[in-house]
Amino acid sequence: MRTDKHRINHRMVCILCFFLLFCVIFKVPADALVIKKKGTDVVPDLENRIAEAKDEISKAEVGSYGMTPVYGRDIRDGTYEISGESDSPFFKLAAAELTVQDGDMKVRFMIPSLSYAYVYPGSAEKAEAAETEELIKAEEADSCSYFSISVDALNRPMECAAFSKKKKRWYDRKILFDASSLPEEALLIELPDYEAIEAALKAYETAEGEASETEGTEVHEEPEAVDVARSDGEYSIEADMTGGSGRASISSPTLLTVRDGKGYARLLWSSAYYDYMIVEGETYWNLTTDGGNSVFEIPITVMDKPMPVIADTTAMGDPVEIEYVLTFYSDSIGDRSLIPQEAAKKVLVIAALIIVIGGILNYSVKKRRR
Repeated sequence: MRTDKHRINHRMVCILCFFLLFCVIFKVPADALVIKKKGTDVVPDLENRIAEAKDEISKAEVGSYGMTPVYGRDIRDGTYEISGESDSPFFKLAAAELTVQDGDMKVRFMIPSLSYAYVYPGSAEKAEAAETEELIKAEEADSCSYFSISVDALNRPMECAAFSKKKKRWYDRKILFDASSLPEEALLIELPDYEAIEAALKAYETAEGEASETEGTEVHEEPEAVDVARSDGEYSIEADMTGGSGRASISSPTLLTVRDGKGYARLLWSSAYYDYMIVEGETYWNLTTDGGNSVFEIPITVMDKPMPVIADTTAMGDPVEIEYVLTFYSDSIGDRSLIPQEAAKKVLVIAALIIVIGGILNYSVKKRRR
């Protein structure tokens, strides 16, 4: 005698068989049936890559336009307070002291944190290969770190790698010490007026911008979509994409819309962080408004050949424009139902119908037995 559990298992097997039979008959694309396991697409060492990206985004230029290098021979021997700056807000030079002796310069500077164990007068790559005795160890006091480093020239950015205690890795930094912050009597040369140079540069840029505005705005023509030998309507088309880091992708086949004999592609990205795309200088904005993955409709300017585009992403904080190359294949144009999203919708509808019908049959059988 069969138990209720056996009857339920039997029904589930029947439903699964109907479902798989439907997929075979209607040739549902395999992509529509795949469920990616959470975490399988995680890029190795992702945490470090994100940290690197954030560090690069936060960096700024050091120094002023037209700065002239100042060497030890240009400064009287002695010890002076001097202003210093870094290209990273995570490595702020809060105070510095310059010592000059017989043309040699050494700076002792302070970082208002205990985040770094060592610095090295060079790149992070060279610091990793350096011997321990070549590293400059932090002197810690009152929650601050002090480092003494030799300097070849003031007013010139220099590499200074810093080793993070928390991340256990070296970071590239650029630091600069400003000779104009020294007392006048310390200098043996006269420095240019950098503030006047900066003001003149800004005035020139402003005047140039105003002049370009008076010349009128250039009329930009929208890119022309390629001719498609199909009736106006919606189809599917295979699309490949290369470029970028390789972590982002577009769904393929994608939707092809033919309007007035011209082809337009509706691209679904694997990320929700793309806000616009650029095709031949024309900007196309993300059509998604519910926070889902980014979607764009762009003209297909060429078939079966590389089509360069630009896509802007905010995944790392600040917007970054990335160059990609799309290729659309004319011999792959087919029915809209071949698009994975459309096929997935049909699968869900049929599966729901099968479940409903199975439930009705099960109810009927039980009713007859009563």
